[in-house]
Amino acid sequence: MSSKKAGAPGPEPFHTPFAGLGSLRDRLPVATPRRPASPPSAPPRAVVRLERKGRGGKEVTVIEQLALPAAERRRWLGDLRRALGCGGAEEEGALVLQGDHRRRVEAWLHARGVARVSVG
Repeated sequence: MSSKKAGAPGPEPFHTPFAGLGSLRDRLPVATPRRPASPPSAPPRAVVRLERKGRGGKEVTVIEQLALPAAERRRWLGDLRRALGCGGAEEEGALVLQGDHRRRVEAWLHARGVARVSVG
């Protein structure tokens, strides 16, 4: 048999440091929705081609004529490498990806907003 009486209140709850914050909720300022930052405009065109010459017979996908600043081009290269699961580098303003990824790169560029993608 328990020493507690039925219906008797239990011990006080333990200390909750944030219990008093609920009453302050009405005093918070109203948040104004922020306009999302406009994404940088995509380049109007890109040329995607496969290259083997001078690379020991290895295939690489080359993306040229991307009118992007250098920092943005490096960001796109990193995103492409992660999306395709391959290695890549920037050579003389062109993005070079290891392997034949022409069709996948074409779809990725269209999704990024590039209007005209020439695949060779």
